[in-house]
Amino acid sequence: MPATDFDSERTYDEDRFSTRPVFRSDRMKVVLGYFEPGQFIPVHAPGSDVAICIRSGTGVVREGETEHTVGPDDVVVVEADVERGIRADDDERLEALLTTSPPPTDAEHAPVREGLERGVFDP
Repeated sequence: MPATDFDSERTYDEDRFSTRPVFRSDRMKVVLGYFEPGQFIPVHAPGSDVAICIRSGTGVVREGETEHTVGPDDVVVVEADVERGIRADDDERLEALLTTSPPPTDAEHAPVREGLERGVFDP
């Protein structure tokens, strides 16, 4: 498998965060996440662990009731079934590597879709 480069994969969307797939199996999913200022992945609690590594920018990663202020080179790990979400600060873009194991199901992402439709971080 060839190496994946953040810079060559970079894609931003004015309406919502964007992701670029890196790897997926039955056991793990890896994506690059690109967030315009203020964009987010709504809070949800899938049955998978996630490791979020911030490459650039600043923002917040929710882990249960805790909000971690994050910046370049920070890593936040959230265990399965714990509420989590990620939001870029309002004044700069954020880029992150997100690794989930096992990959969340489509049903587990229903709160993400709902939050994006309503435009709320914490649905």
